[in-house]
Amino acid sequence: MLGIDGYEPEFQYSSRALAAAHRARFTRVLDRPLDDVWLMWDLETGTWFAGGPVILGFGDLNVEITHRKFDECAITWGQVDMSAPLDWPGIRLDWRSGLHPSLTGLRGRHLREVNVIERIMPSHWRPRVLHAVELVLDDVRLSIYNALDENGLSTADEVNLPIGFWHRIPIV
Repeated sequence: MLGIDGYEPEFQYSSRALAAAHRARFTRVLDRPLDDVWLMWDLETGTWFAGGPVILGFGDLNVEITHRKFDECAITWGQVDMSAPLDWPGIRLDWRSGLHPSLTGLRGRHLREVNVIERIMPSHWRPRVLHAVELVLDDVRLSIYNALDENGLSTADEVNLPIGFWHRIPIV
């Protein structure tokens, strides 16, 4: 999937289900330092290809997070072999680390907590929408969020979220 051999993410749209499914594994990487973060990189344009997973390295374990559609997220564990070529039609892609401004200074910071951020919507048909996975690395909040069928990255403080229109669901 996504041009990555062996990558089979299971997408969730329920924040609580996503948190429950990954609580045990995130508990194992709690307090570990972040080694690096890798992104799919478009070699022609020299830009981040946000349609692929964001990979966070914690020692011997990689966590892959990706969003799609309006409110779906998948978290996988060690499924991506970054040494294997990426096969996306019409785009030359490779893995790169540290090239996004939100990732500056995160290496070596310890994972302190992980949450799912849910947006509260005014609609009756879908009152809550899975929005982001939030990782607190020492004193920095890294949000990997749904940017409408692709990933977004931010280290902005939570005060930038709309007041009264979001909810945090702890994973660990």
